[in-house]
Amino acid sequence: MIGVVIAFASIGAAALLWITVGADEPVNPFPPVHDAVLLGWDVLYARVRPPSRVVWAAIAIAVLAASSVALVERVAARSARRSADVRETPLSPAVQMAATRDYAGPVTVTVLIPAHDEEDILPTTLPALLAQSRCPDRVIVVADNCTDATVEVARRSGVDVYETSGNTEKKAGALNQVLANLLPEQGANDVIMVMDADTSLDQGFIAEAVRRFEGDRVLMAVGGIFYGEEGHGLLGQFQRNEYIRYSRQINRRRGRVFVLTGTSSMFRPEGLRAVAAARGVTIPGRAGDVYDTHALTEDNEITIALKSLGAAMVSPPECTVVTELMPTWRALWRQRMRWQRGAVENIGAYGLTPATARYWAQQIGIGYGTIALYAFMLLMFLMIVSVDTWIWFPFWLWIGAVFVLERIVTVWHGGARARVLAATLFPELVYDMYLSAVFVVGLFDITIGRVASWGHVNREGSVSEDVPS
Repeated sequence: MIGVVIAFASIGAAALLWITVGADEPVNPFPPVHDAVLLGWDVLYARVRPPSRVVWAAIAIAVLAASSVALVERVAARSARRSADVRETPLSPAVQMAATRDYAGPVTVTVLIPAHDEEDILPTTLPALLAQSRCPDRVIVVADNCTDATVEVARRSGVDVYETSGNTEKKAGALNQVLANLLPEQGANDVIMVMDADTSLDQGFIAEAVRRFEGDRVLMAVGGIFYGEEGHGLLGQFQRNEYIRYSRQINRRRGRVFVLTGTSSMFRPEGLRAVAAARGVTIPGRAGDVYDTHALTEDNEITIALKSLGAAMVSPPECTVVTELMPTWRALWRQRMRWQRGAVENIGAYGLTPATARYWAQQIGIGYGTIALYAFMLLMFLMIVSVDTWIWFPFWLWIGAVFVLERIVTVWHGGARARVLAATLFPELVYDMYLSAVFVVGLFDITIGRVASWGHVNREGSVSEDVPS
């Protein structure tokens, strides 16, 4: 049903706009006007533009939709902060303030690094982690069903190793095993960091996160803001531009979290214990598990779980990481299919609640955007094949110029290559169409009940098939 709801909501919104625009009589743009510009270049153009009421209606709908989502999110956040319901929202600031009046003292940091056959990358990851300006107090490599020298490499680096036993539930199952042993011994001033083996932290990541925890006793989690590694040609630049825009969104939201990224996030043990206690009672999952082993995207799911319990969390601009990019289109498809299906399945499991309202709006917005993008490209193609002479439309050129400017500004900090790619516009639109195709296929698979699988992508881009989940 989740696939049907999102699909019909997106298609219905697009159809409503189509009907509204099509209600007028067709506007005849001809005869076009000849003019000479740019040192005598002969230009054929038409001054036709949409009726003013359509333009203002489109602007009003956009503003109303954006403000409505922002208002719902703000109301939900305020409600969670003020809630004193110990059963439904045990992690709310109101509850935590009452329970932690004697909170004081320095914070200790334990880092968990889930690793499945990561012998090649650990020699880079571990020294960088141990060279942080604020060094972690303990590092544990969680070796999960490894068939290479991951365990030996980790031990030679001087960190602890936890080897999973009989785990068949991927990364979530591995983390649940180690957390079952670790959480009981964690105190109020301890924090647990979970980071991917292929992630490089900014030098001051841990120091800034610790400062946040020490200064705010109700803060339950600190997430990282991720950027893409160098390399992988044009495909790599597409992904880097995408990640830069995402980080800009988080910064403009003043650190309000979309997802506590699995690349690197820190948690108070109290928050993780509360999630484990609420599993199967007020939130989905198996009783006693911190991570839901049925979720394809465990980082997105744990974020929703913490928000549902009223937790306060933040992604500071100082907490940045560099993560690996997908080196091939096939690997990218596999990664994004898992992300997309996981996101949709998570909100389906939780239903429509104050904590998930924005995620629902986001999925419907992606669906609507997919229809709009493909319709735009289709109509451009039809215009090209339908006319003998190219005709310029100044109104739409101005709209296009604003769009191009927005694309450049939002990746400005990514450097010259990022700006040039954004300025060319159409290559990024093709990349967006590729990601939109992932959305459509993922939604279709969910709707027909097709079982998803989880694959491990290695550094060369090949994908090892895993059992369905």
